[in-house]
Amino acid sequence: MNRISITILCLLVIMVTSCGKDEVIVPLMAEEGEELSGGTTSSSNFSAEAFGFASPDLTFDERVTFGVGNSLFNQSWVTAPASTTARDGLGPFFNARNCSGCHFKDGRGRPPEYDGEFSSGLLLRLGLLQTTENGENIGDPIYGTQFQDNSILSVDKEGTIIITYTPLIESYADGTEISLQVPEYSFTGLSYGGLSAATRISPRVANQMIGLGLLDAIPEATLLSYADPNDADGDGISGKTNMVYDVETGTRVIGRFGWKANQPNIKQQVAAAFSGDLGITSSLFPNENCPDPLDCDDYPNGGTPEIPDDNLENVTFYAASLSVPERRDVDDQNVLEGKELFVSIDCAKCHIPKLETGAYEIEALAHQTIRPYTDMLLHDMGDGLADGLPDFDANGNEWRTPPLWGIGLIETVNGHTNLLHDGRARNIEEAILWHGGEALASKEKFKKLSIEERNKIIQFLNTL
Repeated sequence: MNRISITILCLLVIMVTSCGKDEVIVPLMAEEGEELSGGTTSSSNFSAEAFGFASPDLTFDERVTFGVGNSLFNQSWVTAPASTTARDGLGPFFNARNCSGCHFKDGRGRPPEYDGEFSSGLLLRLGLLQTTENGENIGDPIYGTQFQDNSILSVDKEGTIIITYTPLIESYADGTEISLQVPEYSFTGLSYGGLSAATRISPRVANQMIGLGLLDAIPEATLLSYADPNDADGDGISGKTNMVYDVETGTRVIGRFGWKANQPNIKQQVAAAFSGDLGITSSLFPNENCPDPLDCDDYPNGGTPEIPDDNLENVTFYAASLSVPERRDVDDQNVLEGKELFVSIDCAKCHIPKLETGAYEIEALAHQTIRPYTDMLLHDMGDGLADGLPDFDANGNEWRTPPLWGIGLIETVNGHTNLLHDGRARNIEEAILWHGGEALASKEKFKKLSIEERNKIIQFLNTL
C-alpha cells in the first residue's frame, strides 16, 4: 500500500470514529519527496557509515575520482622525506595527520574530552582586529591565523589548548531549568612565547562533509533573494552574504563554506584545511604556517607544493560528491507536528527547508530539489555565541546558518551529539537555547512551548 493510500485510509478511519462529534481530526501529511534531503542524489544507508557514500548518479569515471579522493582524505600524511612521496610533507606544525582526523567517517568533530587530546576536530583560529588588503584577517604576531597543537618529531609543538566550562542556567516558561556550558580557552606550554594581548580566539569544529556540492550548486541569485542586510521587511532577521577573497581569481565573491562562510568554494576550503590543519602546502596556499621566529624552510618538505594540483582536485571532487542521507519517519505525526511548530516559531526563516540547485560541473548534482535547512547567510547570533573576531564581512557576532541535514545521524556516525561552531551544545535542545541575536525571538517562543511540543520539534530535527 503506498503512502497516499495509507493516508486516505487513516483519514477515513478518523472521520468514522469521529462521527457524531463536532471535531474531525485531519492527519498531517509529508510533502511528496520530503524524505529526499539531497534530491535524487540522496543515500539510504543509516549506519555508522551514513556520511561516507558517493552520490548515486555519478558516472564511472567520476566514481574512480571519488575513490582516489577518498583515499587521500582518509590516509595519514607523514613527515618528509618518506617513501610514500604522494603523502609526505606533514607539518612541521599541524592539528591532524589526515582529513578524517577531524572529519571522522566524513562526520562532525567535537571539543577535546581532555587537555591535550589531538585530532578531535576542534581548532582555534587566531586574529587581530586588522586585515590585509584582500580583507583577510591578520593573525597573531607569533602563531599566525591558526593555533596548531601538534608538530613533527624534530620540532617543539606550539603548545596545548585548555578548555574550561562554567554553567549557565536557562529556564523554560514551565519552570524547567537547563544547565548550559560556557567554554573558555587558554594555553599552556607555549614554546615560542605568549599570544598578543590583542589576539582574538575563534574556535571552529569540523562539520559533517555531506552535500557540499549541492550547496555549491545553489545559484547566487537564490542566496541573494533571502538576504535582507538592513532588515527591510522589519521581521528582526537580516541575513547577509559574506564577500570573501577568491585566491585563484583574485576577486571578492560570495562565501559559502566555513562557519562564517569565509571560503568561496570547495576547492579553496579543502586547500585551506590542508594548509592550516595538516601543514600541507598547495598551489593555492604555498606557504607553511610557522611561528615567529622559526623559518619553515629549515625543515624538509614534501615538494613544492606538497599536494599536487591533480590530487587537490581529487579531494575536492570527493568532498563535493558525498551524498546526503534520506530523512527517516517523515510520515510520523509527531514529526510532522514538530515540523509545523519549527515553522511556527520562525526557525524556518533562516533554516530554509527547500532549495533548488542550478547548473553545476558535476551533472548529477545539477537541478536538484534539496532540503538542507539553511539560507547560507550570515546572521547575528548574539553575544553568547560571539567570538569577537571579524572574518571578511562577518562581524564577531555573525555566523553562517549551518545546514541541518544529517543532524539526526551525528550520534550514529560520530558517537556524540555536540553542536554549534565550538561544540559547546551537548545536544539539539542546548543548541536551540544558545540562539540569540536575530534568533532570540524564536528561542523565546521555543521556551514558552510545552515539554511535549518542544520534544516534537527535537524529534523532527532528529529525522533530518
